[in-house]
Amino acid sequence: MAGNPPLDIAGPHHYRNSATMLRAADPAWQGAAQAGLIGIRADTPDANNRLVDPDSGHEFVNMCSCAYLGLNHHPAIIQGAIDALQEARATWLVVATTRIRHRLLARLEEELGELFGAHVLPGASCTALTAGILPLIASGHLGDGEPRVMVFDRFCHFCMSYVKPICADESLVLTCGHNDLDQLEDICRRYPRVTYVADGAYSMGGAAALDGLRELQDRYGLFLYIDDSHSLSIMGERGQGFVRSRLESNELTVIVSSLGKGFGTGGGIAMLGSRALFEFLHRHAGPVGWSQNMSLPLVGASLASAALHRSGELAVLQQRLRENIEHFDRSYPTVFAGNGLPVRRITVGEPQAAVKLSEEMYRRGFYCSAVFFPIVPKGEAGLRIMIRSDLPREKLDEFIGHIRELTPC
Repeated sequence: MAGNPPLDIAGPHHYRNSATMLRAADPAWQGAAQAGLIGIRADTPDANNRLVDPDSGHEFVNMCSCAYLGLNHHPAIIQGAIDALQEARATWLVVATTRIRHRLLARLEEELGELFGAHVLPGASCTALTAGILPLIASGHLGDGEPRVMVFDRFCHFCMSYVKPICADESLVLTCGHNDLDQLEDICRRYPRVTYVADGAYSMGGAAALDGLRELQDRYGLFLYIDDSHSLSIMGERGQGFVRSRLESNELTVIVSSLGKGFGTGGGIAMLGSRALFEFLHRHAGPVGWSQNMSLPLVGASLASAALHRSGELAVLQQRLRENIEHFDRSYPTVFAGNGLPVRRITVGEPQAAVKLSEEMYRRGFYCSAVFFPIVPKGEAGLRIMIRSDLPREKLDEFIGHIRELTPC
């Protein structure tokens, strides 16, 4: 289609491009390090809202925490980790889960499957799940045995883009414009088997064009591989997340989510459309079955979080989060205002300005990460912040007041 940008094809140049991006980004990272914004050590006397540098005594609020519902310090979830450690009398079974799974892990698979209405495959992280699953999709092993053209959204998370060269050993790998459904449909017309790799809720803000993706799946049999880590727990009646709460579980969709954000624990899960997919991936998805899997304290914490998700407390925490998001959007509207998701970006333009703003906000008691190319496009450097349900309104207003003073709204 004439109006579309050219397709990027993954190959050896992928590594050259990565090196070029690193050289471009390093001066900004060096500036952040010199400003004392990298590698900060902290004690956590009040979890996300009062961190203390043990060397200087400087206190600050963590505005980068992805614990959107504050469950990382919920007493019941902490107790769940303790209970599992005491029950199992071991940190984990140091063996590939393909061979042996602890009873507690098998129980977690069942409970999360019932909670989210899918067959749930756990892993050490979303990165491990992605590294194991995407090449099998590319090779056709999760379909009819024929390779699938892999189309990566330009803004998809790096843990997925990192697997492009491996997928390119199995099939053609392309990159399309962000949420460019016209370009994606053009690819679907040209190739009989296509997979789209994207985020549900994007880590730098915004969301997938899910309605259009559903139409393309219905029309062309488009396979969807979506990382929805930034919306798990915060959306859906049972915390299914942005994508799962809007899309029926099916064999042409894999949703990967981190348990280390809104869910409040750690590790990752893949939501699958059938038990057959679970069994196949459990055996063959490489990093998913290796010995580095979820520790038993994390399993116990996750079981406790699953119990909370089945209680009325989840809706209360989700409502508090919505209220904080809406308050922030009214007080300091950004490009993502009104989308209901908790990630916001405050754009200042150049990396040096972003680092300077981050440094000043840290001095005033708020840690906000400076983001710049290649994390965000050139010219869009700024601060990324996460809004949480456990952030007191007065602290949110204090933060907004400082940002208003230091930046044009």
